[in-house]
Amino acid sequence: MDLRAIGMGLIFALIWSSAFTSAHIIVAAAPPLTALALRFAISGVIGVGLARLLGQRWSLSRAQWRSIIVFGICQNALYLGLNFIAMQWIEASLAAIIASSMPLIVAAANWIVFRERLPWLGVVGLMAGFGGVALIMAQRLGGGVDPLGVGLCILAAMALAVATLTVRGAASGKGSVLMIVGLQMLVGGAVLLPFALIFETWDVVWSWQLVAAFSYTVLAPGLLATWIWFLLVQRIGATRGATFHFLNPFFGVAIAAALLGERLGWADVIGVTIIAAGILAVQLARAAR
Repeated sequence: MDLRAIGMGLIFALIWSSAFTSAHIIVAAAPPLTALALRFAISGVIGVGLARLLGQRWSLSRAQWRSIIVFGICQNALYLGLNFIAMQWIEASLAAIIASSMPLIVAAANWIVFRERLPWLGVVGLMAGFGGVALIMAQRLGGGVDPLGVGLCILAAMALAVATLTVRGAASGKGSVLMIVGLQMLVGGAVLLPFALIFETWDVVWSWQLVAAFSYTVLAPGLLATWIWFLLVQRIGATRGATFHFLNPFFGVAIAAALLGERLGWADVIGVTIIAAGILAVQLARAAR
């Protein structure tokens, strides 16, 4: 793994983790599904427009269209939609911690369902990672955290894991990365729009914090992070690229604490460390295999 790949992985992990803090600011002042659908629409139009200016076309392969539809529904509509709704009731740091368990869910499914060989280091990592999540969940639930919000975040992580497993054999295709990213955003926005119109009203508390958080979410997690991820996968492969997910628990709780003032207990610190170590062990074991 070269220095450029390491830099791309670090930037991706940092931006991905920061999305929970910006989303928490948004849902505190605006209806979550409406805000998310609007974000997808703007990100999608920008992504597709830039792709067309770069000469990219939407005449993609069947595998690429499957990736666009599956990820548009599971990653954008379900994963982010459920997280946005959940963060009306739970802290951004907890949402980031639960979401960071996605690589563990994928590895466990590959091992149990698809019979993928997993070295002993990976098995230990799985047990440690899920143990860290359980430790934090027990401590937070005992402290009065909303169980509905926690349940929605768990469903969101499972939806993203399903998307990852479904399109694990579909290549993104060099030269069309930005087009694929933009089309995925448009699919997610189209799926969420009817639910936003039916279940929500346009009730927004405007502030510069809301405008800044929404603008950042549109450009950074919405377009830049996804684009970097596709380029990273093309450069070093999905398994090695997923190794950087071990940084997400650290970045997620640190950014939420710095910008939102969320307090962290001893169980959070220990749990995050265990989760990160578990994710790293699993990904290193899979990469070595």
